Amino acid sequence: MQAVLKELESLGANLVALTPQMPEHNRASTNKGDLNFHLLTDPGNAYAAQLGLRFEVPDDLKAVYSGFGLELPKYNGDESWTLPIPARFVIDGGGIIRATDIDADYTYRPEATKTLEDLRALA
Repeated sequence: MQAVLKELESLGANLVALTPQMPEHNRASTNKGDLNFHLLTDPGNAYAAQLGLRFEVPDDLKAVYSGFGLELPKYNGDESWTLPIPARFVIDGGGIIRATDIDADYTYRPEATKTLEDLRALA
């Protein structure tokens, strides 16, 4: 999304990402990735859960994550071992969701160009 940020902004959009990571880890991600948009923290994936967009990491995947040194409790600040289902929302100025991209396969991320297409369709 960073790659299309200027174009998103030229269409009058703001980009905000929601993550369960603690703010200090968000700052590290922002600095490391040279991100120029806001990362908001969703402690315990509480908001994602309200939207039905949270899943518990299965035990076999916990072992894989741990093997790579990715201890979710450390990064997320809770013991839930939950992650948000990747989702993208295009919300108009009145707060109405106009387009979504949601896939329960957490390895899939929609192309940023799709978000641009959704924005252009609002104009």
